[in-house]
Amino acid sequence: MALKTVFLCQNCGYQSVKWIGKCPECERWNSFVQEHVSGPDGPAVSRGIGDIAGTCPPRKLSDVKISRLLRAATGIGELDRVLGDGLVEGSVVLVGGEPGIGKSTLMLQMSAIMSRDKKILYVSGEESVNQLKLRSERINASFDNFYIVNETNTSLIMSYMKELQPWAVIVDSVQTLYSPGFEQSSGTVTQIKESSALLTASAKALGICVFFVGHITKEGVIAGPKLLEHIVDCVIYFEGQRESSFRVLRAIKNRFGATDEVGIFSMTDQGLKEVKEPSRIFSCRRHNTIPGSCVMAALEGARVILIEVQALVSGSSYGIPRQKAIGFDSNRMLLLAAGLVKNIGINLANYDMFLNVVGGVRVDEPASDLAVCVAICSSFKNKPVRNDTVVAGEVGLCSEVRSVSQVRLRVNEAKRMGFKRFVMPASDLENVIRYKDMELIGVDSVKQALGEVFV
Repeated sequence: MALKTVFLCQNCGYQSVKWIGKCPECERWNSFVQEHVSGPDGPAVSRGIGDIAGTCPPRKLSDVKISRLLRAATGIGELDRVLGDGLVEGSVVLVGGEPGIGKSTLMLQMSAIMSRDKKILYVSGEESVNQLKLRSERINASFDNFYIVNETNTSLIMSYMKELQPWAVIVDSVQTLYSPGFEQSSGTVTQIKESSALLTASAKALGICVFFVGHITKEGVIAGPKLLEHIVDCVIYFEGQRESSFRVLRAIKNRFGATDEVGIFSMTDQGLKEVKEPSRIFSCRRHNTIPGSCVMAALEGARVILIEVQALVSGSSYGIPRQKAIGFDSNRMLLLAAGLVKNIGINLANYDMFLNVVGGVRVDEPASDLAVCVAICSSFKNKPVRNDTVVAGEVGLCSEVRSVSQVRLRVNEAKRMGFKRFVMPASDLENVIRYKDMELIGVDSVKQALGEVFV
């Protein structure tokens, strides 16, 4: 079959007949690479599940008989929480994260635990078997059912899957895979897409779980085509700051569970450790009275975590005020600050403003708005917030405090952690159980909340 020359965007997979500087699909510069594809009409189509497992004629939906999905615990509670109470048989999971964040360590620890009673195959395209052995000894991961191999050929990996019949296969990383049927080099759009499609089809046909490990680009997306996220059943991201030992595992797609759950880990010299009580770590200011610090009750999935947010407001020394937020949306912070200027009367025009969420975690839910406003005002007025107080509430453009979800869970977590006061939207007071040793304060505006939180 004749070869056709095309140019493919290495970020999103957009195809062009000529080289262009900026991709019209993802708007990324200098991402097009020349590739040869077979066939007169475009790239060759990889084999699907029907080609590997055998074709099946169309059937009525009512005639399809299904059995209950078999789930297996990975042995790591925080990972099971993100996956949805365990790993579903035959599912395909994409694990993304920055280089060195701990993706391979997490997969190696999971493999070691699951290999106690199940057969696991770890395929490494970046490390030799000797290097894998050294890392496994560091975290005490060595069992009879744990198989390791250094391979990047998709055809050989498929043969290993068929021969060993493992419960799960870990491919580290997906960017190193190549399929002999395509002439492109490893890491290109065609190789990543076709190789992952072949392994996914094999996993579905054989009922084997597959983990793809993928690296994150500077833009914060998994390197390779976005189509890869549509192929797999679950996409989870491993997040964290290099300066912090804490890591957050977050699901952005899950066909077998919720996508709002998170897992918290701590990186140690012996590998990753689960953080069972994240509220004790992220809300450590209870014994301090420092201006600019406030504890909020953030909802992550079905779990409430008390997190400290810190703000620093100081006079600008460089003429143009600077604003920066770590762990919180910068545009949202500026929106809340504008509301404080307009409705509260705080003049922030000539002040630098910095915001930080303690522990290297990221908070996105609207219920964190009130804590951000309190922290900014606390730093500006140089007044500390009472160390027995937790706040939660969404703030509107008029600096009004709006209702939040799951307020009862938030109050229960604050009480369990020993806090005595909880500032919340007044509209949510009727949904909360009253406690003798817990003062619940309902507010309708940020101005009213500021009158309740300072020492």
